[in-house]
Amino acid sequence: MEAAKPKDALRPEQPRTALITGVTGQDGSYLAELLLEKGYTVVGVVRRTSHDSYERIGHLLDRLQIVPADLLDQHSLTAVVRDAQPQEVYNLAAQSFVPTSWTQPVLTGEFTALGVTRLLEAVRLGCPSARVYQASSSEMFGKAVETPQRESTPFYPRSPYGVAKVYGHWITVNYRESYKLYAVSGILFNHESPRRGLEFVTRKVTYGVARIVKGQATELRLGNLEAKRDWGFAGDYVEAMWRMLQQPEPRDYVIGTGVAHTVRQLCELAFSHVGLDWQKYVKIDPCFVRPAEVDTLLADPSRARGELGWTPRTTFEQLVRMMVDADLERLG
Repeated sequence: MEAAKPKDALRPEQPRTALITGVTGQDGSYLAELLLEKGYTVVGVVRRTSHDSYERIGHLLDRLQIVPADLLDQHSLTAVVRDAQPQEVYNLAAQSFVPTSWTQPVLTGEFTALGVTRLLEAVRLGCPSARVYQASSSEMFGKAVETPQRESTPFYPRSPYGVAKVYGHWITVNYRESYKLYAVSGILFNHESPRRGLEFVTRKVTYGVARIVKGQATELRLGNLEAKRDWGFAGDYVEAMWRMLQQPEPRDYVIGTGVAHTVRQLCELAFSHVGLDWQKYVKIDPCFVRPAEVDTLLADPSRARGELGWTPRTTFEQLVRMMVDADLERLG
């Protein structure tokens, strides 16, 4: 069912420009599609590298404006914001893979924490009227002090990534209160899709299932099967990002489904979708267990439902089947 419109009417339709960092990522690609459908001019920020990684946005390149900038470089960000003069800025770029944050904690802090400050400063200097969305994360709750987690739940991060996201969250609040920027954070719980990177457990499972079906693998090695997450579809969640920037006043929101599943349940569903018994193929490997585990993350999205009129449209079961089918198709 289509989500209802927010109680507060969305801002009047007018030609608008949106700037997206991390446009080549999972969320960036879905958000770019959504905004283009709404008639936006979309400016995608990419890091200048020796190779292009446009796999997720290849079908959009003739409609996007791609500009180079880097969250590690203040000048490049300020120049891009000043040139684009966007009405909306979405900061989706980060070092976003939790296990990597233990092996690259300093780099994670530079991108995921200080990078937020640089972008906020670029907006303050180059286009202070822009509305800013910061991608916060349920990993900030970490060793959660209450379940489910809501906007008022204290943070207790359990990884360098979670710690960096807490900094990014609070510096966004600080710029909102100090400089009166329209800046909000979306505290998104795990959101997945066929465009998810292979290093993330959902995609690792669905791609592993597809490889086993195609005779390219005989087992799937995983870590903690009892970890519980609130998993939703990324294509639904970008709608919530957009809705946050249409409200009369800036406010932070928890975004999730309100239902948690274990990694074990993820395996059961993915393997059963292709008629296989997961227990015959899944092997526990200690090297995939986190140094400090996050056991249960579960959203209470009532504020988003009541104020944004947002509810997820895709169930966990539909999501997993979608991802398995996409990986089977990829492997031919």
